Amino acid sequence: MIRIGICDDESRAREALKIQLEQLLREEDAKVIYEFSSGEGLCAWLPKHAGELDLLFLDVEMGGMNGMETARRIRQSDNGLLIVFVTGYADFVFDGYSVQALDYVMKPVKRERLAQLMERVEDQLRRRSPQTLTIQNTEGLFRVAYEDILYCYSDRRQVTVVTQGREYPFYAKLDDVAQTLGGGFVRIHQRYLVRAKAVSSIQGSEVCVGPDRLPISRGLRQQAMAELTLSMLED
Repeated sequence: MIRIGICDDESRAREALKIQLEQLLREEDAKVIYEFSSGEGLCAWLPKHAGELDLLFLDVEMGGMNGMETARRIRQSDNGLLIVFVTGYADFVFDGYSVQALDYVMKPVKRERLAQLMERVEDQLRRRSPQTLTIQNTEGLFRVAYEDILYCYSDRRQVTVVTQGREYPFYAKLDDVAQTLGGGFVRIHQRYLVRAKAVSSIQGSEVCVGPDRLPISRGLRQQAMAELTLSMLED
């Protein structure tokens, strides 16, 4: 899964790049492409959608906030987003090191150049990404690192993933989520699945995870206590 943003104040340029990307990326590679017509609009959107983009194609010569200014604003709060500058000038002096840009491409973007770039992008994402859980709900598509998850809880047909700063509800079965997340997570209750390393203490029939106290059910108590105790001893 790769989530791409295109920020350019020219609608034709955005559409041309979007078409090329859709043709280039293999059909089996799920992709989501977001479009932005200004740096101001992009910077207003990003804080409300943290973690929703993997790669950003950013036009350098935009009206209002230009590409370099936009990138500097982004880097104030996000060092992980891959940024590729797009420019229409052959004599453009590229100074992307200050904002840790991955690369730049010239307009009109050539297919061969774009193909080489996307290979680098996919390699970067594979090598640097921690294990992540992909979540899709009415708010968008999210990739949440396993290490950021505190716990998950179920309510009817919905599972909510809880992190330090946000909750992500989506339609799923907790059994399926537990199978996906694997051994670092412990089922303590029919409704609760905790990341073992996130548990700070066990108090009676409850575990403390962040600011929350979660119940341990009688039926799962023995197995859950054994797994959580082992995890604590390994720290």
